[in-house]
Order: sequence, then structure tokens, then C-alpha cells
Amino acid sequence: MFAKLFHKTPQQPSPPEDDDPKLKDFEPRIIVHYGIPSTASILTFDPLQHLLAIGTLDGRIKVIGGDNIEYLLISPKPVPLKSLEFLQNQGFLVSVSNENIVQVWDLEQRQLVATLQWGSNISAFSVISGSNYMYVGDEYGYLSVLKYDFDERNIQPMPYQIPPDLIADGGGIQIPEHQSVVGLLAQPCSLGKRVLIVYQNGLMFLWDVSEDKAVLIRSYKDLQLKDDIIIRSTGEIKRESVNNKSDEEQLEKEVSALCWVSPDGSILAVGYVDGDIILWNLSTNNQKTNKNTKNAVKLRFSSSDKRLPVIVLHWCPNSQNNGSGQLFVYGGDDIGSEEVLTILNLDLSSGIEALKSIKRVDLSLNGSYADMEVVPAVGVTESSYISLFVLTNPGQLHVYDDECLTGLTSVVKPVQCPVTLPTVEPYMTISKLCLVPKDGDLQRVLNETVLAGKSELTSPKTPGSGKWPVSGGFLSELSSAENIGVERIYIAGYQDGCVRIWDATFPVFSLIFTLDFQVEDTEEDTKVRGTSEPISAMDFNSKTASLAVGNNCGLVHLLKLVGETEETSVPLQEINLHHGNGWQSTAVFSVLSSRVQTLQYTISGARVIVGYECGKAAVLDVQSSSVLFLTDCLVDPTSPIASIAMKTYLQTDTDDPEHSGNTSTSDPETQVGFVLTKDSHIIFLDINNGKKIWCSSVNPKESTAISLYILDESFSVPELPEENSVNSSQGTTNEKESLKSTEPESESTEAEESTSNQPIELWKNFVDSLILICFEDSLILYSTKSLIQEKPNLICKIDLEKQCRWTTIFKKNEEESGVVLVYTTGIIEIRSLPDLKVVAETSLMSILRWNFKNKMENTMSSFGNGHITMVYGPESAVVSLFSSENDFRIPEALPRLHDKVVAEAAEAALKFALSQKKQAAPTGILGGIIKGIKRDKGNEIENIDETRDILVPKLEALFSRTPFSVSDLDLDLDLGNDDFEMPTKLVVEKIEVEPKSKSPSPKSPAPAPKQTEKDKQKERDRLLEGGSEPKVRTTEEIKAKYRKADVAGTAAAAQEAKDKLLERQMKLEKLRENAEELESGSENFASMAEQLKKQMENRKWWQL
Repeated sequence: MFAKLFHKTPQQPSPPEDDDPKLKDFEPRIIVHYGIPSTASILTFDPLQHLLAIGTLDGRIKVIGGDNIEYLLISPKPVPLKSLEFLQNQGFLVSVSNENIVQVWDLEQRQLVATLQWGSNISAFSVISGSNYMYVGDEYGYLSVLKYDFDERNIQPMPYQIPPDLIADGGGIQIPEHQSVVGLLAQPCSLGKRVLIVYQNGLMFLWDVSEDKAVLIRSYKDLQLKDDIIIRSTGEIKRESVNNKSDEEQLEKEVSALCWVSPDGSILAVGYVDGDIILWNLSTNNQKTNKNTKNAVKLRFSSSDKRLPVIVLHWCPNSQNNGSGQLFVYGGDDIGSEEVLTILNLDLSSGIEALKSIKRVDLSLNGSYADMEVVPAVGVTESSYISLFVLTNPGQLHVYDDECLTGLTSVVKPVQCPVTLPTVEPYMTISKLCLVPKDGDLQRVLNETVLAGKSELTSPKTPGSGKWPVSGGFLSELSSAENIGVERIYIAGYQDGCVRIWDATFPVFSLIFTLDFQVEDTEEDTKVRGTSEPISAMDFNSKTASLAVGNNCGLVHLLKLVGETEETSVPLQEINLHHGNGWQSTAVFSVLSSRVQTLQYTISGARVIVGYECGKAAVLDVQSSSVLFLTDCLVDPTSPIASIAMKTYLQTDTDDPEHSGNTSTSDPETQVGFVLTKDSHIIFLDINNGKKIWCSSVNPKESTAISLYILDESFSVPELPEENSVNSSQGTTNEKESLKSTEPESESTEAEESTSNQPIELWKNFVDSLILICFEDSLILYSTKSLIQEKPNLICKIDLEKQCRWTTIFKKNEEESGVVLVYTTGIIEIRSLPDLKVVAETSLMSILRWNFKNKMENTMSSFGNGHITMVYGPESAVVSLFSSENDFRIPEALPRLHDKVVAEAAEAALKFALSQKKQAAPTGILGGIIKGIKRDKGNEIENIDETRDILVPKLEALFSRTPFSVSDLDLDLDLGNDDFEMPTKLVVEKIEVEPKSKSPSPKSPAPAPKQTEKDKQKERDRLLEGGSEPKVRTTEEIKAKYRKADVAGTAAAAQEAKDKLLERQMKLEKLRENAEELESGSENFASMAEQLKKQMENRKWWQL
């Protein structure tokens, strides 16, 4: 082959141009991401779509669904997120960063669609449930409203904005300057019309947007304690004497947490910085009661004066809806106490005046607390099963069942949530992404295995008996296509000695094999020592469907993937092996007790080269399950083997009769192993007979070697002068290490002596090639033949400014195009071949928000097309460097994060429920959806909400005006109990003869069928103006009473009547439109249900 190559005209490769077409598609992107980031800090859950979103301190959002669906959203800036909420059942996610940037994410498109920079610090944020409107509170005490416009795809500030002085004006009090809003809570059952505004100093306003006034005001000076209860961690409950006078001395108290603890918004739990928890009675039914009425209950965890602030309060009602439930508290205990999450079981069925059944349960946390979320389990209709998610640092998500929530157990252990691709527990030590041929036995066996695995797949479950609540999203149709087989597999080795294999054909990985290397000695009935040691090296040969695995104690396992009908040709009699279905062990080698550094199959897959930490190398024969030979220390016992590469050289025809018969073997192919040690020595081994062809140091500097690559023949090698040719075996005299074989030592020595002069003659008949050697501080490109001739032909050498830790070669159009370098700084650099010039650069931080960690290079791999797998703590990812390489079929194969079928079904079910007067709920799929929407069974008001198409126009009318202004169209926004009998309440008012008074009173509900005597007397007094009989009035008195001062003559009176007639006509038109809409909805409901049924039937069972 040298002759074929050297007759070409030598030419130096020209450097690539700046506009090289092969780099125009350089576009790094994340293909796959699994695991919760270690910087996770906030949780939110969509109860209808069953999606869980996790925000981080570096601007990333992890969205988790069912069926191994996970997706990572990345903000433009690496800024912490302080608020994260779903636009429930609408396919959008809203986040607020520490830089007060409001962002809206489209889950269907998996991208950021709108941003808004707020002018001040956002101190409170709340999404109005079931709508696209958001309340915003800032550091200056303002209440503002934002709207996400689905059509314009932007965030719009609404005209409705109230400064703090106007909020407090109606109550006759003043808010001190620079008091920030610390809490915004929409009152339950008000559908966004009423919002609780809480200021930092403890002032609370229940603001009615439709009336533009505060219907209730509370401050700490209004506190009238009913009870003061101390609930200790030991379970002891002590009631202290109440002294309201001492509390009145403290007029202000800083608020740190709050939540509603009643379904109607009448009881509020407030946590303070001094560790107190106060349950406030905020009922607006009795506003004119005695000021001294007891309106609060204080809860404390200790009688100490120095306690931790109450950081989090969260309420979860029980299923009976009798006013009892669990209050989750983080903080409030003594300073220096153990960090726990406290659950208080409270019975508020009789109000705070008769608080009873108090029980405390403490949950120990695995790590520092970050956030929590209480979610219902999937399919729950009649049971009370719920799950508690607790997020702790760094990035740990644990789940608790309802046994701990109901306080049945005092010692509760959390359970780690299911992890698709574990990297920490158990700890991943090495990984490899491998290609699978489209045809052959391997493809057939893998397809059978994957198909069988899908049929046995069940939804993950929580620690209790309920199903896993995070089940949202669905896989793409491509993932179930039968014509697409297994194209890639992802193999990972772990510290516990196990190996796991995933189907990596699509962006959603699925586990197909778990291999447990437990080897037992059948004679002594004991386990072989070292089988559970950490996995340190792996290699997979796709041609033979073979897997080689090495561990820290030197064991090497050889396995083969076979079908159910295939039998092993190498029976094992001395050991029993336990592996997953489909895998069969062919051999287990324990040649040395040194750590296996690297493994490499030959191209044919018939042999395996093993490199050890002690500097030795062994060649294993797969078919005979034997050790062909074992070298002594190639260079230095303290220099581990760093990398192994294989190359098959074809003999070329030569016209020289003198050398025509000097080949060492009749085989036209010679497989050569290139072994690189960490101290920069390279050794050429003839794999056919185990001879050492050449050995020398390739870098005189003290530098640590990383890897080597044999480039293909597409790169030309400059021809050496004739005088540089070698005519003796001097190159091998300095390296006299003998090759230790499994055969007797004498035979090995004789074989070595008989062929000591063969290497040089051998290499005269083979084609030259380029060899790239990568060091931590440099890159060197040599000619292979020049190294053997001891006249190194240095093609190129580059000194690196940063320390390199991992490299790989990538191909474009099936040709080697460049080398990828990853530095300890996290920089990813692309260099061209063979001139090694930088042509592109990116970083782990810009792609994934990662830094480079120690030993991270062990879990990095690539199969040569620009896809790189890597692991960072609890996270794992596949990154694609080039947009033209679309093996994963992006975006068609990406999972869907928003299920439109579920969204439409939920909305249709709610419309159907609102249009029915019967109490019986529908059965089947729609019945389950309706029951999932209902949050409290015993409260009819809570059960039935407005549909979005009715709620959103009402909110639009409220927030499109400035405060204290009259709307152009008088929508009826009264949300009394009678309003829930129909989807919307339409009121047609009569023309008023008598003008309204200057102080309009709120609209009263429809008159009752019967009028009480007291009401009759009031009506009589109003008509008779306090007299016992009607008065006789003159014409002047009647005109003075019924004519306005600014109206003169009959023309003005006629114009006023005309205006009222037009107003009445508008309301009649509105009534007609709503009647038509209701009629159309009822006609289309049957067809919608039929369409939903067909869609659900066509979906696979694991997509439900």
C-alpha cells in the first residue's frame, strides 16, 4: 500500500478557508437531556396536563412528563428564577427571573415566545387560574395586571394598575413609603375578581376589582387572638394565656409566607419572620361586628423568643371537605434545630373559633430545602390519595405518600422519584453511545427485545398504591413506527458493577437491558471476587453484537446478544452467570488484578485488546475464549495505558522480487494495534501474532497523553527522502521487552527471535497513514511509517493554551473532517484536519450551563458524527454540534409536552357540566376528567368554575379599563351562589324612571320568592317616606323630585329615555348572542365526544 500511496505527487494540505462549507452548519444544540439540575430551586405542577416543571438558579427550566419524557428549556440569561407557574391546561409556562424579566414559554413549540422587562423589582406574582392574566406586585406597593396575548404572542401590561395610596384610601389608613407587596393570592371562588394584597409590614387588603375597593382590611393592630397554641416536635400541645394588650404594642410585623386554608377564602394562614403562624378569619359576611371579636389563632413550634422565620406555608384539604386538612410549614422552629418539613393536621370544620385535632409530623429532609408541591395522583376519583413532592439541594426530588400526609406514621422515609437515566444513585462511571447496523441479526434481536419490553412496560408508581402523578405529554408517532428499528444504543457502566443499556433511537430513551455481573463459583458455591467492582472500560462491536466490559479489579466480561432460539457455542462449566434476557456470557477473564483502563475490539470483532493500569496489554480471542498473549510492562509500570486504536493494513503488490516473499504472513490483511501510554509512549502491536513492531516516546516534553487516532487514506502523507529509509532493525534494539503469551515461555521466545527482523520488511508492503496524538497541552500529527523508520515526519504540531481533557474525531459526508477538543475550562473547540486550525468554538456553559468537572471525560463519548454524550452530576445530555446531522429526526421525533386532546376534553367536560342541571355526573373518560377538575366535592361553588371562553372576556372587560372608571359594556360580574346554576348569568335591566343616587349600592341578587315582614315594612316606609299614608303633592314638588338639575325641558328627558332604550337593546343583543352560543355548544358536544373517542382509540395504551 505504501507503493500505491507514494507514487502520488506529494502536496501540503492547504488551510481551510473562512467560509468552509462544512462549518456553515455549526449549530450546537441539545438533543436529549435527562436528570434534574443540581441548581433546581422551584417547582410547579399542571393538574390537568399532569406536567411537572422545575426552575433553577441558572435560568433553566426542566419539564417532566410520563413515558420518560423530559425536556430542558434555557433562558437567554443565566439568571435565577424566583417565580414559575403554568397557564393551566393552555400549553404555556410563565417564569419571572431575578432581573424582573417575565417570560412565557410555549410548551407545544418548546421555545420562548414572549418576554417583558418590568421596570421595578417584582416582589409578588400570581397567575389567575384558568386564564392568561397575571397579577404583579412590586417593591413600590403597586398592583398591576399582565396579559399574554395568544394571537400577538406577546405580554401586554393592562391599563388596570393601582398605586398603594389608592388601595389604602378606602380604609382610611396609610401605607408607609417603600412597602413592597410580599403576597398576592386570588380569593377562591372569585375567579380572579378578588385578590388578597399583603404588604411587607403585615397590612392585608382584600381587593375587589369589579368594585375598585378594598372589601376587607386587616393589620397586626387588628389582631384579637382567640388562642395561642404551642405545638412541639415531641407531640406536646400547650395552650398559652392570651394577652392581646401586649400584642397591640407591636403595630407592625413583617410577613414571610401566606396561604389560604379554607375553600371559600375565609381563613388565611400567615407566617412571620419571628416564627409565628397566625390563622386569620377574613370572612366578609360580618363586617360590622364588634371590634373585639376574636379573629385569629396563633400557632408556634416553640416558646423560645429566637426562632427561624416561616419560609413556606402550603395548605392541602382532605377529601371529605369538612374544613380539615394539612398545613405544610418550613421554618418557625428554634434556631439551630434540625431542618425538617412540618405537617400540621388541623380541623377547621367549625372555624378558627373551635380549632381542634392538632397533630404534628416532621419530615426529615435529604439535603437543604428548596421547594415543595402537593399533587393528586393520576386517575383519582373517589380516593384521597395525593403525593407530596419535595425538592432539596442539590437537585434531589423526593416523593411522600399520603400516609405521612394524614399523619398515620411518625417516621417517614422519602422515596427517590423514578429516574430514566440514573447518574448519581447508582453512580455512573463510564458511558458509550453506539450505532447499530440497519440489517443483520443484531437489529432483529434488538427489535424483538424492544417490542417485548414495550408490551411489559407499566407506568411508574409512587411509594403507595397510587399511580405516578406526573404522566403528561405523549411520544411522537415516529416512536411507534414499525419500519424504524433500533438505530442507536446507549451503554452505561456503574459503580455497583452493573451495566444498563437504553434504546437511543429517538430523543426519548427507553431502558432495554440491565446486566448484573454476579459470577458464582459452582464448586465452592461462592461469588467470584471482584464481580461487583466499578465498571472502568467498555466496548461494543456492532458487527458481531458483542460487548466487552472491564472493571477496577481487572475482570473482563465478554458477552454476546443472541435471540431466544440461539444457543451458545462456548459452554461455561465452571461459573454461573446472571444477565438480562437476550445477553449471553461467552467468557470471563481475570488475567491481571490491575484496573482495566481501556478495551478495544478488532475491526472484525474476533479479538479484544485490553489495556491495564499497570502498563500491560493483553489480546483476548473471542471464539476460543483464550488469552493470545500478554505483554510485560510496555514502558513503565507507573504509566497506565491511555488509548488503543486499531488499523487493518492491506498488503500491496511489489515489483521487487527480493521482497516479494518477505511477508510475515500469508494473510493479505494485517491488524495492527496502536497503544498509547499516559507518559507519551506509543507501541505498535501485530495483533495476528502478538509481536511488538515498534515502541518509542513521541513527545519529549513531560505531558500526559489523552488519545490517538489513525486517520483514513483520504489524507495524503508527504513522501520521505530515500536516505531516510531504514535498512536495519536498529529501531527495535532499544526495546527488548519480551511478549508474554499463554503458551510456554520458550516457545514465545523462539517465535520472537525468529521474527525479530520482520517488522521493517513487513511495513514496506503496507500503505502509510497519518496518526494524530492528543496531549493535554498539544496536538501532534505524524506519519506512521516515519515513526517506524525512527525519522519522525512531523506533519503538524499545535501547542494548546488551555488544558485539554477529552477529544474525538468527527466525520461529515463519511469523511473525517476534524477533531473536537474539550478543555477543563468547559470550552469546546473544533479544529480542521490535517492542519489542526481552529474553525469553530463554543462552550458547555453556553449550551448546557455546565462547567467541566473532574473525571467528566470518562462519561463522554461520540460515534463520529458530531453527537456527544456527557454527564454532569445528576444530569446527562446528548449534544449535536451540526444541524445537518439529524439522526435523531428533530423536531419530528421530539415528544409533545402539551396534549391538545386532554385540553379540549377538559374544556368540553367543564362546559357539559355547567350546562347540566342534574346532579349526576357523566361516566367514562369524560366523567373522570370532570372529577379531576373538581377540587372539593362538598362545596358546589368550588366544583363548578367558569369556562375559559366565558371567564376571559369578563377579565378582559375588568382589566382593560383604568381603576375607578366605568366600563363601556356592563358585564355582570357578580359571583354569588346563584350564578353557578348556568354557565353565565344574563341580566336584562328595566329602564329606570328614578335616577340613581350618588352612592350606588352593589347589585343585589334576584329577589327571593317570598318576602319577609321586615322587608315589606322597609319597602312601605320607602314608598310612603316614613308616613302612614300617601301624601298629596303639588306639581312643583313632583317636578323638583323627578327632574335633574342639569336637564331642562322635555327634549332632554326624551334623550335620556332614548339612551336607556339603546342600553337595553345592547343587553338584549348580548342575551341573544349568548343564547346562540349555548345552543351551538350543545349541538356540537356530541360530535366532539365522538371525535375524542376516536382519537383515544387510535392512541397506544402507553400514551394514555
